[in-house]
Amino acid sequence: MHSAAVVGTGLIGTSIALALTERGVTTHLIDRDPDRLRIAAARGAGIPGLPSAPADIAVIAVPPSHTARALADHQKAELARTYTDVASVKELVHAQSLALGCDTSSLVGGHPLAGRERSGPLAARADLFEDHPWVLTPTPETGELALNRALELVSLCNAVPVLLEPSEHDRAVALASHLPRLVASLTAGRLLEGTDHAVRLAGRGMRDVSRAAAGEPDLWADILAANAAAVGPLLAELGADLQTAAAALARLAGDDPRPQGEALTELTRLLRRGDEGRSRVAAPHGGPSAQPTAVLSVAVGADRDRELARLLGDVDAARLELEDVVLPDGADAPAPPGGTVALLVAPDAADPLAEVLRSRGWSVRRRPSAHPTESR
Repeated sequence: MHSAAVVGTGLIGTSIALALTERGVTTHLIDRDPDRLRIAAARGAGIPGLPSAPADIAVIAVPPSHTARALADHQKAELARTYTDVASVKELVHAQSLALGCDTSSLVGGHPLAGRERSGPLAARADLFEDHPWVLTPTPETGELALNRALELVSLCNAVPVLLEPSEHDRAVALASHLPRLVASLTAGRLLEGTDHAVRLAGRGMRDVSRAAAGEPDLWADILAANAAAVGPLLAELGADLQTAAAALARLAGDDPRPQGEALTELTRLLRRGDEGRSRVAAPHGGPSAQPTAVLSVAVGADRDRELARLLGDVDAARLELEDVVLPDGADAPAPPGGTVALLVAPDAADPLAEVLRSRGWSVRRRPSAHPTESR
């Protein structure tokens, strides 16, 4: 791939352009918003304006409701030899492209599953897609050249290609992306009804739950509308669970103790399902159920309890979080032999923590990283 055109210089389009430019691909930027186009170009994402000859690939990075029309217009103008898009809904976009008479043999639907809380070209990053899944949805009419170009694009952005049918993709993202975004917005909306002191008490839990609600409501309304057939039933099922939880809580708040045991059992069942479901996606990007951890072996003296208290105090002072601690005689984990404590930390925190602990007089040795379930 020598040349590319990116239509739409938002977060995703500009990030793709930055990644391609960084890999030596001559990238042209196209956008109806001159300010966004100017900012993307100033960030080094590419050259503003149309290429003088058809590019190897054009990436249509506009909202789903505009994707098919943009594709049709740019195919008519012969912007590129092959085309892909980044719309988060695939079946509707493909149907609309057929209805508009697009050449689907040169098209591969695409959807990089990456993003940020911020939007626009200023938030773009060349490494945004690194190790993230990038779904491609070729159809029977997709040509070999188009698919190879799309796969090369994914590779240049350091993403992981995943091939799915358009309908299969839409059902998957309805559960994994669109429903959580909608629920985050509905939850965050309740904060508008909260008192000032209640909002001030909101901590990490509320921030985590509502994080996805930030930014671009118009774009997300467009996405949800385009995938309404898949998202609607999931929301109805979630609504049934919410009604069950509300009924259980109403019984638990009542004065009659007789139904409270059943209500508590029902509430516990819902929470247990959530815990089990969470274990399937605890790691990012569809990896194993938990992230790898680094293990620091720290030598302790004979007075282990006192030494452990001092060690954990020094960890707290370093302001770095531990994933777990394995004591010398832990029966359910391969702890280092002798008077040592194993500290399990995120890999990027291991070296900073080791440096702090050594400065405080501890003997620290870093062991090979391990999956947490292998260390427990």
